[in-house]
Amino acid sequence: MSYPKFYDQIQTIKVVDPLSSLLGAFDNGEYEFSYLDVVKAAGHSCPTVAGAYIITLTALNKLYPNERAVRGNIKVEFKENLEDGVAGVIANVISQITGATDKSGFKGLQGKFARHSLMSFNSNINSSAKFTRVDTNESVEVVYNPSEVKPSPKVMQIMQEILSGNATKESKLEFGKLWQDRVHRIFENIDSVVEVIEA
Repeated sequence: MSYPKFYDQIQTIKVVDPLSSLLGAFDNGEYEFSYLDVVKAAGHSCPTVAGAYIITLTALNKLYPNERAVRGNIKVEFKENLEDGVAGVIANVISQITGATDKSGFKGLQGKFARHSLMSFNSNINSSAKFTRVDTNESVEVVYNPSEVKPSPKVMQIMQEILSGNATKESKLEFGKLWQDRVHRIFENIDSVVEVIEA
């Protein structure tokens, strides 16, 4: 399997999952998500997928500064409707990592370990997403804005060639490299693309 090597340099998100522990999937329910895991699930890597990973990583580091984040113990809220823009893409990535879902998630075992109803939309917030620990009610809001990390000027030109069916094989390869170069630069400049608002 071949992929951009910068994926391996990105900090992983370590979780502990009581349900996973109970059902014997991982020892002590401990495992981790990498950016590569998220890219596999999404089927692609782009500024939106990267942003979803970054805001989740940032929020969980704030909520669980000296411990693993507890998967299934995190509520997530969005300002947008699920169908708006890229909200669904971001929600899917966050759901994969945190276990939170709106209505489709695991219903639990006699009221325990439920994952549904931990994600909501159309919330009264002014951030990209709000994360709340269910056990302590501690929250953080995270704003993601990658606009300062500009794409190569050639990206739009080659994209137009691709969409019109006039791109060469070499142009397509160059497009992919330029696209991932921007994603790489977004990760290199996390401090400038993400802002945490203590709730």
